[in-house]
Amino acid sequence: MKILLAEDQAMVRGALASLLRLSSQHELVEAADGDAALALLKQQSFDMLLTDIEMPGRSGLELAAWLQHQQSPTKVVIITTFGRSGYIRRALDCGVSGFLLKDAPVQDLLAALEKVQAGKRVIDSELALLALGEQDPLNDKERRALRLAGEGKSTAEISQLLFIAEGTVRNYLSEAMSKLNAANRIDAARIAQQKGWL
Repeated sequence: MKILLAEDQAMVRGALASLLRLSSQHELVEAADGDAALALLKQQSFDMLLTDIEMPGRSGLELAAWLQHQQSPTKVVIITTFGRSGYIRRALDCGVSGFLLKDAPVQDLLAALEKVQAGKRVIDSELALLALGEQDPLNDKERRALRLAGEGKSTAEISQLLFIAEGTVRNYLSEAMSKLNAANRIDAARIAQQKGWL
């Protein structure tokens, strides 16, 4: 099985890579962030993407959504520190095959990868219950603008990065603030981050 491992924390990526190489005959390719992973997904075919959610560039959820849009047969397993309900719901909406926490035992990870490879879906049971939580009110455009605002980018910078007019950026941010009952764009980004919607 050919696996693409996307994880921005070098120590975690190294440990996971060593584990996967030791435990089986997987062919493994590593990516240090979401943009590098996307470039690899465009160049090569993989049986599985094992990815973190929060990374520089594209998030693991954005990679899953891209694969779904491409109707790719690549199965996606999310491995994360964050068990936020918004993340889990979005992962399920993107057709993710597995969602595990990084503090799960090694054997659970290996067993989950085998199940996913066999066509099953593996979601940590506690996380599955969390997914029944609140509905994410943001659309993708609002989410992208809000994530950049949360990183401290100005309206002009967001406009350039998303290739849209500054007025459109202001509209997206205003809409997001309204939906989240936030005082300002930073507050909105904080709320959305806590809920797992960014």
